[in-house]
Amino acid sequence: MKAQLLRHIGRLDQNASPLEFAEVPDPAPGPGEALIRVSACGVCHTELDEIEGRTPPPRLPVILGHQVVGRIVHCGPRPSSLRPGMRVGVGWIFSACGRCERCTNGHENLCAAFQATGRDANGGYAELMVARQDYVFPIPDIGLSDAEAAPLLCAGAVGYRSLRLANLRNGGRLGLTGFGASAHLVLQLVRFTDPETEVYVFARSESERAFARELGAVWAGDTTDTSPVPLDAIIDTTPVWRPVVEALRNLAPGGRLVINAIRKEDADRKVLAGLDYAVHLWMEKEVKTVANVTRRDVADFLHAAAMMGLRPEVQEYALADANQALLDLTARAVRGAKVLRVG
Repeated sequence: MKAQLLRHIGRLDQNASPLEFAEVPDPAPGPGEALIRVSACGVCHTELDEIEGRTPPPRLPVILGHQVVGRIVHCGPRPSSLRPGMRVGVGWIFSACGRCERCTNGHENLCAAFQATGRDANGGYAELMVARQDYVFPIPDIGLSDAEAAPLLCAGAVGYRSLRLANLRNGGRLGLTGFGASAHLVLQLVRFTDPETEVYVFARSESERAFARELGAVWAGDTTDTSPVPLDAIIDTTPVWRPVVEALRNLAPGGRLVINAIRKEDADRKVLAGLDYAVHLWMEKEVKTVANVTRRDVADFLHAAAMMGLRPEVQEYALADANQALLDLTARAVRGAKVLRVG
């Protein structure tokens, strides 16, 4: 099969083509696993964290990609509800131990044995992939193409988890810092589930701000702007630190900042030295981080997407053009989600 391989860790700007498009052996499913013929795979900022070493894969080479949509080819030994031809998805959670206290209490995202698709196990930047059957999700027939369904599995699911962790009351004021694949889905979800909630968007480019207003944001400004009113909760989806400091400044007393990122880039960490306790942290403000997703997050978001008729905005690339998709993601050159068209 054809696949995009990550062989070396390094800065993307020094290595414009970090992935090698290569022919590799077809994988075979073992007991409890399923072989999936990939048709689409979303491109996520977490892939940049893997390439640049902020969350490095334990082994190289590895096949990236954790927003995978495809069809079941066949399953390995052991009974399964999955059938050949079924449209399914695989998200960031590849597996967890299932036995520890965190897993049994519904917090498998915090399991010490958590494994991530496309980092700890080969992912969907390939024509075929193997996944554990109990971590594969049937994709409902909700009128979405495979490319449109792909972002639901990570950008949507982690956005859904972020929104739950924001603990926003009905009719509150929500801020979204950064307006890429995840935030544009969160905005649509909020507009459907709680139309009384006002959404305020902070984004670097005017095109992103215009897109946010188009989707129903009541206000959109630059990342460093002051919101017209203090906000009850803010979800940060950026890869850097400055928006975190600015978001804390825009929180209302008792407000909560939810940081939706696997890792933060180090380049602007010095801005944290500018934190002013009275301005940024006092008045019982809270900071909550998002760590991975659970299977329930993915399943619940897929259900919500079906109920609301959610349609992600996507830009498609051929599998062979994965390096260009990553560069465009870095430059925020196109709005919405970036998706590799595989099958």
